[in-house]
Amino acid sequence: MLLPTKRFLPTVVAVTIALTLTACQSEKMENSPVQAEGVTAADAEQFVNHAEAELLKLNLEAQAAAWVAETYITVDSEKLAADANEKFIAKGVEFANQSKQFIGMNLPPVTARKLEKIRLALTLPAPSDAEKTSELAKIATKLNNQYGAGKYCKSVDGKETCFSLGQLEDQISSADSTPAERLEAWSGWHSVSPAMREDYVRLVNIANEGAKELGYNDVGALWRSKYDMPADDFAKELDRLWGQVEPLYQALHCHVRAKLNEKYGSDVVPANGPIPAHMLGNMWAQQWGNIYDAVKPEGIGSSVNLDKLVVAKYGNPTTLTVDNVNTLDPKTLPEGKMVLAGEAFFSSLGFAPLPETFWQRSQFLKPRDRDVVCHASAWDLDNQDDIRIKMCIKMNAEDFVTIHHELGHNYYQRAYKNQPFLFMDSANDGFHEAIGDTVALGITPKYLVEIGLLDKEPDASEDVAILLRQALDKVAFLPFGLLVDQWRWKVFNGELTPAQYNDGWWQLREKYQGVKAPIARDANAFDPGAKYHVPGNVPYSRYFLAHILQFQFYKEMCKMAGHDGPLHRCTFYGNKEVGERLNAMLEMGASKPWQDALEKMTGQREMDASAVEQYFAPLKAWLDEQNVGRQCGW
Repeated sequence: MLLPTKRFLPTVVAVTIALTLTACQSEKMENSPVQAEGVTAADAEQFVNHAEAELLKLNLEAQAAAWVAETYITVDSEKLAADANEKFIAKGVEFANQSKQFIGMNLPPVTARKLEKIRLALTLPAPSDAEKTSELAKIATKLNNQYGAGKYCKSVDGKETCFSLGQLEDQISSADSTPAERLEAWSGWHSVSPAMREDYVRLVNIANEGAKELGYNDVGALWRSKYDMPADDFAKELDRLWGQVEPLYQALHCHVRAKLNEKYGSDVVPANGPIPAHMLGNMWAQQWGNIYDAVKPEGIGSSVNLDKLVVAKYGNPTTLTVDNVNTLDPKTLPEGKMVLAGEAFFSSLGFAPLPETFWQRSQFLKPRDRDVVCHASAWDLDNQDDIRIKMCIKMNAEDFVTIHHELGHNYYQRAYKNQPFLFMDSANDGFHEAIGDTVALGITPKYLVEIGLLDKEPDASEDVAILLRQALDKVAFLPFGLLVDQWRWKVFNGELTPAQYNDGWWQLREKYQGVKAPIARDANAFDPGAKYHVPGNVPYSRYFLAHILQFQFYKEMCKMAGHDGPLHRCTFYGNKEVGERLNAMLEMGASKPWQDALEKMTGQREMDASAVEQYFAPLKAWLDEQNVGRQCGW
């Protein structure tokens, strides 16, 4: 099923399966519609059956258009995707509005759940006005493709030279780049997004009209209502989970800032206050693994360099030429062998192999002859077995892990293929993101030994180094995963006006991340648009939830596998019992509240970040020792 607002399929052309509201949620909706007179439970069931069949048909059409639009970016493919988007959104709005007549009725649970999903389905709920629906669809597709085709151009030796996001990411992440070169890469990419600002303002206004027609104050309120709990309770739940992990993040930030200050001096990274965003090895400062060498423990080395291990095991990156571009067997390519390794992990748990069409139709490499959206994503083109990934794979540790993550989406998609169309999704959107990352947590030295990347496990004395490397991605991401939607909720509810968009963005980044813009930014900069998920209209709270849930799942899987020892050294590779329990949860799809699915997997009904604390406990103790005498916080 096409799930456009998710990282694994970031296109705004179709239904985003959402989670049902409880009865108390419906009561909290503003302007709640009154039940129509004379309608019956049979009418509701008939309506649901008709809507589900029609949405499935349009969904399949939209998926095909979306795939082409992201793998062949042209004026024509953009139009095809926009047209499919327009039809789907219009029908979704029509069904959502019609579904309101059944609110308050005593209906069978399945029918009631499907009705709520129909009403909450659209990420960007267009108003019933046909012209505005068309305008919204075109703006959404335009923003998506502006990002995909974005380039930074400058004059080099009198000739204009343009750089893609991938090239700029390489520059900002390279340990050999100077601070000035990193700043140029950061500034260059952030020059792409101002052109999106005016369209984004219009998109917000139209989508808010649609949300109000459905009975919500704004789009943000609608998004927060998709988690089997009242919208206000969901916001409080995020705050509670952040409170559990904030001390760990604060300790990591303090150490990283101190080490960067030692290396580059106070003119580049001050000893106190927020860290400049371009110095953390990632275009968005959302993951810091690329600066590991600058902040690694002194005298505590790590013999595990997964970047080098990947190349040594699978080979050098594929070079495309005119002669071989259409003749390469993906399974024989170094990049394809990395994907085979990811498949082998799931096979070891008892999952069936990927279908042959996966290998024939996925995109593993950036084509040499056209623009594509390289942002990694997983697709399900027929809601059955036509699953694919779309990546521009690089031969490094990051993409080795990303492959495991994206395949997690694919295996989840295939597991719930026998559910009704409206239940073809994860228990909540954080679950979908968490599954692949849970498997990726199992990429421990023990696992690397089992698949032949390492000869032997490193000594326990290296654990702090390994955990620090992991925390620079996992823990560093947490506040960013939280703040993106915090910003959008303020945009949707009007707390941030267009003139305040950029200032509000950096206020939140400083508040949660302790990160600041490296150069002065004006109100027209629209720096949020430099992050794919904003112009792509992909809700982001799921990623924060996924970073909590993956550790909660992982801890339970390790317990099932009989692991005895530090949590971070566990792998459940090859354990069929773990696979059976996991598959039982995946097959549920979105047919039940997420609390039921969580209980099926872990025995708990509440999300809990204590597993994050347990996993990184040795690192936290070490960080606290390092930070003695330092002024932490910002």
